[in-house]
Amino acid sequence: MAEFICLYGKDSASIVIKQPKGSPLFLRMIVLVFAMVCGLYISSVCLKQFSFQTSQLVPTPITTRIHYPKPQTFNRSECGHNPVRFFAILSMQRSGSGWFETLLNSHDNVSSNGEIFSVLDRRRNVSSIVKTLDRVYNLDWFTSASKNECSAAIGFKWMLNQGLIDNHQEIVDYFNRRGVSAIFLFRRNPLRRMVSVLANSYDRYAKLLNGTHKSHVHSPEEADALSRYKPVINSSSLIHDLQETESLAAKALEYFNTTRHMVVFYEDLITKRTRLEQVQEFLNIPVKNLSSRQVKIHRGDLSDHIKNWEDINKTLNGTEYEKFLGADY
Repeated sequence: MAEFICLYGKDSASIVIKQPKGSPLFLRMIVLVFAMVCGLYISSVCLKQFSFQTSQLVPTPITTRIHYPKPQTFNRSECGHNPVRFFAILSMQRSGSGWFETLLNSHDNVSSNGEIFSVLDRRRNVSSIVKTLDRVYNLDWFTSASKNECSAAIGFKWMLNQGLIDNHQEIVDYFNRRGVSAIFLFRRNPLRRMVSVLANSYDRYAKLLNGTHKSHVHSPEEADALSRYKPVINSSSLIHDLQETESLAAKALEYFNTTRHMVVFYEDLITKRTRLEQVQEFLNIPVKNLSSRQVKIHRGDLSDHIKNWEDINKTLNGTEYEKFLGADY
């Protein structure tokens, strides 16, 4: 029978096995019991460490409030007992929110009603904002995306510069009071967003598609036609403009940190399709395969879409924004 000796060091405990040298049976039993105690101690320490580490990987359970709207303009009939979740997509222009919204609207149970606060009168003051929100979440707002009677999740998209930041305190209060979940949609690469903003602004007047302006297209041919225009980016203010974009996103997250929310990046939606499943789980709706007919306009390297690429490359090289020059998906 071997002898077990438990040794304690500064940072750990160890067990040393020694061959017996004619020790009495009683002594051997004492050593064996001592060794068992040491083993239990070491196991408990390891289990505590493992429990702490794995606890960091378990997401905190998040609950969402359900509602039973009673619209004034129609009767929900047999769907009147079906619960509805409220949400809002909070984003910036040309960040992929239009594409993201069409993905959500391809779900049988989701109605996302577009950029409703693009109309000034709806955001002129807090009262007009609240009135508009009440109509949407009461199912009294009608768009081509409205599924109304049996909608399980109802919402819209809201740009940060459409009264959202200016009236953030009242809107946060409204979201928390009515149980509205916020989905922040941003781009990891704001330089690509800048290209899209400038190109879309140009097309409002140029109307490159047979005299018609289109912010979103549904065919590769239309996408190619719009992507032929290469905007010139102001290199002298570029870094400041990128900082402003990042600052606006950070400010929005800070203001809405008390709401139930999640952050989604456009690039992740492209490279990680499971991200869409997480969005559906966040909304507590059945997870389905979502699709969109929209076609991406600016594909490939950024150098193919910026007229003064050499100036932009020189401006950002060696800075913290250098990473935006390369491919990001």
